[in-house]
Amino acid sequence: MWTSFAPTATFTTSVAGHLVKFAGITGADSVLDVGTGTGVVAITAARLGAKVTGLDLTPELLEQARINAAIAGCPEVVWTEGDAESLPYPDASFDVVVSQFGHMFAPRPEVAVLEMRRVLKPGGRIAFATWPPEHLVGRMFAFVGRHTPPLPPGAAPPPLWGSPAVITERLAGSFQTPFFARGMMTIPVLSLGHFRLFVETSVGPMQKLVESLAFDQERLAAVRAEFDALVQPYYTNNIMHQDYLLTRADV
Repeated sequence: MWTSFAPTATFTTSVAGHLVKFAGITGADSVLDVGTGTGVVAITAARLGAKVTGLDLTPELLEQARINAAIAGCPEVVWTEGDAESLPYPDASFDVVVSQFGHMFAPRPEVAVLEMRRVLKPGGRIAFATWPPEHLVGRMFAFVGRHTPPLPPGAAPPPLWGSPAVITERLAGSFQTPFFARGMMTIPVLSLGHFRLFVETSVGPMQKLVESLAFDQERLAAVRAEFDALVQPYYTNNIMHQDYLLTRADV
């Protein structure tokens, strides 16, 4: 589903800088980036001198991450194909575990939390960026959910990771009380039609929804009109505004 994500990652680069600073990463840290995608967070941390490992389920994105690392002069980053619910590392391997819009797609949050906690050293910390359910991207996921089959039994909706109350509950018992910050990611687009086309060709869930309606043009037109109405309030002066949440918690 995420093989076409690379164009979107360009716009998450500024968020990566915010997340790495928020996490307090320094050149002395060993860092794991869960759901690294094209490596924007991992490379940002590596440029500070940190010893970084990036993990992702999608080989195509890891290949792009390797290219990005070479361009950035960070060939020492280790890239691993793997699952947030079964991290392929020994206990107490990292000082910091980060995730930018990645771990939130693991279907079992409790398993992902335990795994990220397991690989942290004593005194380590976790930090991540997620999409709040009440803002644009969270509402986009709810929109897709209304038009696609339900998630498998036991799978949690990804935008719940954008709720401070839910995050606090999920981290309780494994981490100290989390603290939060917020930011806004902006995407320059010429029109709502341009933004919709961008999402339909680079954001996996929306791409799959459009593909599923390829032979029902009337319903596809209705879905596209609904999408345009949803995103229109977030579009001003040729910029799409997408609010995000940052979380940090110590062991």
